[in-house]
Amino acid sequence: MLETKRKLRIGIIGCGKIADGHADVVKYLEGAELAAVCDREPLLAEQLAVRYGVPAWYGDTAEMLEREKLDVVHITTPPAVHLALTRQCVSAGAHVFLEKPLALTAPEAKELIDVVVAGGRQMTINYWPNFDPPAMRFKQMLASGELGDPVHVEAFIGYDLAGNYGQVLMSDPGYWVHKLPGKLFHNMMDHIFNRIVPLFPDVEPEVHAFAYKRREGVRGNATDAMLDELRVYMRGGNVSAFGSLCSHARPIANTMKVYGTKATVEVDFNNRTVVSTTSQRYPSAVGRLAPPLQMAGRYLAEAKKNIGQFRRYEFHFFAGMSKLLELFYDSIRTGGAPPIPYSEILRVASVMDRIIEQVYPKPVAEDAR
Repeated sequence: MLETKRKLRIGIIGCGKIADGHADVVKYLEGAELAAVCDREPLLAEQLAVRYGVPAWYGDTAEMLEREKLDVVHITTPPAVHLALTRQCVSAGAHVFLEKPLALTAPEAKELIDVVVAGGRQMTINYWPNFDPPAMRFKQMLASGELGDPVHVEAFIGYDLAGNYGQVLMSDPGYWVHKLPGKLFHNMMDHIFNRIVPLFPDVEPEVHAFAYKRREGVRGNATDAMLDELRVYMRGGNVSAFGSLCSHARPIANTMKVYGTKATVEVDFNNRTVVSTTSQRYPSAVGRLAPPLQMAGRYLAEAKKNIGQFRRYEFHFFAGMSKLLELFYDSIRTGGAPPIPYSEILRVASVMDRIIEQVYPKPVAEDAR
């Protein structure tokens, strides 16, 4: 019940594009108050504060933490400074909610989590698509045993280099994403492997990755050096997976297909559908006639669910972030477990390190920090 919830004072560090998404969700979240925002460029902080009616803005993190006594700080900066900012926030008594990727390397991600645990605080990472309504329905189906045991997983994410974020990436060779060890892949592939890893047994998986550049190089700078197509094959115990990050296929898709011992389920994160396929029970001729009709009925049912969510104002873009923050803030209030196990976050970071080692086989450059 709302009246039993302690209102949490929230702050945001880093007032770039993604910070708007955080502010928009926190502003309407019950039991939360967006108290202050901060950016080393004070004008950006002021502009964000004005857009969302935030009462205070700062150009210095230490000053904000000292004055505002925040319960939770959202860190939406590039990952190279996540560890240092987490240390500051935890020292000031704040829990932290971090944008992905968590850190430049898996060891650095572990150090960050160790800082949080040692300080008696909680953290989580913004794996928001995994808390969107389709992802939550998939988790229920998995927990109910409807799929049986996972046998194989296919996760696919498309990326639009001509979109708003893509244009920034392609027009600025000094953009922070180009300085990441894994460049574009590093900034995006969390959303592939945070879906696959929870379906794997807790063993060290085989990871085989290759990548290439499909577009023509025309600028003669860091943007030309960036690879834009990634394929990864994984196997852990009796489960295998194939992950793709694709910049050129159309339409731009965001899907996961899980082949189980009882049924196969495809989750479409863009179209917000979750559709299962099971073995046919009918004779061969009828068995080939029935499946399209069955699938049409299942997609119609999904459309009806989506219409209902739209009418209940539950269809906004960051619905998953709202759910994730509700769970995270509740875990802070109750002292319960955070919504994403730390071990799972670290397993994703480890897989990412191994992929980057294979597709960009160079040591981390000093200027990436």
